[in-house]
Amino acid sequence: MSESPSTPLPVVLAGARGHGRWHVENIRRLQKKGLVRLVGICELTPLTEEELGDLGAPEQSADFGALLDATGARVAVICTPIPTHTDLALTAAERGVHLLLEKPPAPSYAEFRRMADGVAAAGVVCQIGFQSLGSHALTAVRELIEQGAIGTLVGLGGAGAWVRDEDYFRRAPWAGKRRLNGVDVIDGALTNPLAHAVATALALGGSTRAEHVTGIETELLRANAIESDDTSCVRVSTTQGHPVTVAATLCAEEPDEPYVLVHGSSGRITFWYKQDRVLLQRAGHGPEESEHGRTDLLENLVDHLTTGADLLVPPDETGAFMKVVEAIRTAPDPAPLPDTAWHRIPGENRRVVPGIDGLVAAAADTLSLYSELGAPWAVSAEHLSNEVSTR
Repeated sequence: MSESPSTPLPVVLAGARGHGRWHVENIRRLQKKGLVRLVGICELTPLTEEELGDLGAPEQSADFGALLDATGARVAVICTPIPTHTDLALTAAERGVHLLLEKPPAPSYAEFRRMADGVAAAGVVCQIGFQSLGSHALTAVRELIEQGAIGTLVGLGGAGAWVRDEDYFRRAPWAGKRRLNGVDVIDGALTNPLAHAVATALALGGSTRAEHVTGIETELLRANAIESDDTSCVRVSTTQGHPVTVAATLCAEEPDEPYVLVHGSSGRITFWYKQDRVLLQRAGHGPEESEHGRTDLLENLVDHLTTGADLLVPPDETGAFMKVVEAIRTAPDPAPLPDTAWHRIPGENRRVVPGIDGLVAAAADTLSLYSELGAPWAVSAEHLSNEVSTR
């Protein structure tokens, strides 16, 4: 399966606008390093010369399969709407094309398994685009845990307090939807914009695979006029015996950097995963802060194909995350918050849930759900909590 290390790998990008613009720039960076060569872009509307810049003149088509055939691509980057991921991934796999597949990898566990099993059967490599899992901080934090720096691992919390205006939920037909035209989308706070908080917390606790999950509790709510959740929390029970609780909102009073909190019997570690920054706090020592590098996941995929380096995020290492997606998919539809629980910010076209910033932090700090923290709208919402066993 090894590719020639001396030749830039030909890459096709599916989805080059929206978040796909980040991939355009990353491919531009790797092309300058001589690692890849952009040979095709799959978009409904072709990119302009201005958008392409110095990327040359890659072939452009709305037909992904035909584009792969015409260009001889060896790698495909898929950054398209969530419900399209599995079919596009299998289209590439059938042609022997390796993959970087954006998160979330699929809108349901069944679709995830169809994708992962199909890719494995085709003998191609697939990297799932949880960029935070390329952070070198993960290794540093795991080493601290193994060394007993914070005593015995008790549990992990994740917190994401973000701000998104109402236009965010109108950016695409699938945005803010649980289903579209009868097909699962599951575009909620925990499954898409703050999915990294869930995946990173699971990874730091060593609970990455589907079989590591024994039960999941969800509380899904929404302040916006959407189908999916914009204010939610989840608690995952694991085979290791330590819970993973993640709370998120897109209706924060003030936006904050998301983080994962590792609780030990004699200390704690905070990891701000977008910044690759770690804070160690433990008994008998002053606080110790460190910053770490990060390995880009497309670069790691190329390195894996050309030199045999370990792949950082293969599909099965996101199985536990997909169990969370499945629990959210099968939970009752998110409960609308009462009108008294949110308000609009004049001039900003966004909805805010007063007090939610503190609740998100408290959930990560205490490994509690919103209802257990006494949020009146969580306690009173009908059919709010949903618990599923994965055994």
